[in-house]
Amino acid sequence: MLSLRQLEAAFHARREALRARLVRGRWSGYAFEFLAFGIKQGWACLFGALMLALLLATFLYYPADAPLARYDFLTLAAIAIQIGMLAFGLENWEEARVIAVFHLVGTVMEIFKVTMGSWIYPEAGGAILVIAGVPLFSGFMYAAVGSYIARVWRLFDFRYDRFPPLWLQGLLGLAIYVNFFTHHFTIDIRLGLFAASALIYGPCVIWFRPDRVHRCMPLLLAAILTALFIWFAENIGTFARAWAYPGQESGWHMVSLAKLGSWYLLMIISFVLVAAVHRASVARLRLRA
Repeated sequence: MLSLRQLEAAFHARREALRARLVRGRWSGYAFEFLAFGIKQGWACLFGALMLALLLATFLYYPADAPLARYDFLTLAAIAIQIGMLAFGLENWEEARVIAVFHLVGTVMEIFKVTMGSWIYPEAGGAILVIAGVPLFSGFMYAAVGSYIARVWRLFDFRYDRFPPLWLQGLLGLAIYVNFFTHHFTIDIRLGLFAASALIYGPCVIWFRPDRVHRCMPLLLAAILTALFIWFAENIGTFARAWAYPGQESGWHMVSLAKLGSWYLLMIISFVLVAAVHRASVARLRLRA
């Protein structure tokens, strides 16, 4: 079985061979860099992409009279994917532990949100691997976000200018998580959290390497773009009837753009957890001023 280093070395060799065939000048170099960016992003999304493929495939083709409920099959398949990611070295154990934490906090929030009527799982009644109306595969959807951030960080060799202190990011992440619960009973401080995230991350610039050279963009822009793609993925999930928001019971329609803000905030929690894994490298890379 190939190790992660061997697998990435094989991909690097293939990329260099493709570069030798395609790159003939400046503009073809830019085009190849864009292609490499897309390939790396797709590879980083592996967990989430497999989960979305399973949601769609089971929605379209899963037998209605199967002895195993669709939701239970999705849970077992998600566990198999996670085991495979570790077995093939696509995630290391330190990253997996952080993703497991995100899975846990996501599942707890799911139970609370379903209890409050924020969304439902239409097929939960026929499944066994369910807690309080929440199928256990739901936690893996949160874990997919954590997996993506952990993998994209490594694949693009992230570096930062003016990276915020981890303790400050941790306080923001905690406030975001608490607000997901408390806004049902008290005031919603979401706008304040958006403002706080802009103050904390606004000065930060992320450097990423799609091919041979590091490029940069504001970290806030990267966060917004990531949240946008998660929102697209959520539309696929609701189309596949994996879960449904109020108003989608009688027929599917696109998820409200207001959910984009929720995913932006939730993505910050995942980013902070992954940053904690990389705290040693972050400390070295906070040298740019």
